Amino acid sequence: MLTINVVTIFPEFFAAPLGISIPAKAAAAGSVCYRVVDLRDFTHDRHRTVDDYPYGGGPGMVMKPGPFFEAVEHLGATAPIVLLSPRGRTFAQADAIRFAAGTELTLLCGHYKDVDQRVADHLATEELSLGEFVLSGGEPAALAIVDAVARLLPGAMSDFDSARTDSFYETEGVSAPSYTRPPEYRGHGVPDVLLSGDHAKIAAWRRAEGERLSRRRRGS
Repeated sequence: MLTINVVTIFPEFFAAPLGISIPAKAAAAGSVCYRVVDLRDFTHDRHRTVDDYPYGGGPGMVMKPGPFFEAVEHLGATAPIVLLSPRGRTFAQADAIRFAAGTELTLLCGHYKDVDQRVADHLATEELSLGEFVLSGGEPAALAIVDAVARLLPGAMSDFDSARTDSFYETEGVSAPSYTRPPEYRGHGVPDVLLSGDHAKIAAWRRAEGERLSRRRRGS
């Protein structure tokens, strides 16, 4: 079983998403256990303060290191411990596969202007980002990672071969386009090869389309 720990100041953000669809199916199958921890439980003042003004001045507030360290120590978490951060390397399908093969994953959700750098340097084992944009907090990024990982676990999907043919699963490219019934809709038809019943030609078409779309995505 994989244990996924999420450290956040908004635990309610995860309640509904983890209780439906693929994440819920993975949990029901006994493949994953979610532990969502309220960072404010590891503060020591009556206001449950998790942030403070930045040293050196400047706008915004910085999340304090103490609550993060204490939360991770309370969980007894082991690597990988991931800080969701715009400074991080971009999360990829290879990371989802790596995490799904493990036994524990801890996600640290920042908020406000920044997180004290000591969390990145001395607590997290890696930093990950969803891309070159800034979210209001690490929670949406953490949820995206949880979903990407959970769908790879036993019992999460009724047809795991569907996951194996996803974009980026075994290659750096995207998958070919998909079509379903009806064969024509508002004058737009399905490629003839997909209706041919010739599985070799269909496989070749899908391979070629995936390569074409991957090149277009890379701008080459």
